[in-house]
Amino acid sequence: MTGRITMHCHVSGRVQGVWFRGGAREQARALGIDGYARNLPDGRVDVLARGTPEAVAALLDWLRQGPPNAEVAELQHEQVDVIPDKGFRIL
Repeated sequence: MTGRITMHCHVSGRVQGVWFRGGAREQARALGIDGYARNLPDGRVDVLARGTPEAVAALLDWLRQGPPNAEVAELQHEQVDVIPDKGFRIL
């Protein structure tokens, strides 16, 4: 079995009110990723994603663009030692 990693991400730009969290949840579920997506008060989206390195890399690729109406200005991410609950939720 391939190991799993957890990535903590902050996505900035026009990423709230454009179905970014819902799209991230769809992508994460399709990739078998656990974690969450939530809006932050400063306008960014906070994402925690745990899965195989390949699955997490695929989600990061999606986060760099987001859904059609989003305009991602920046994606910051770092690997962390956190194990989220099973499934992918919108908080």
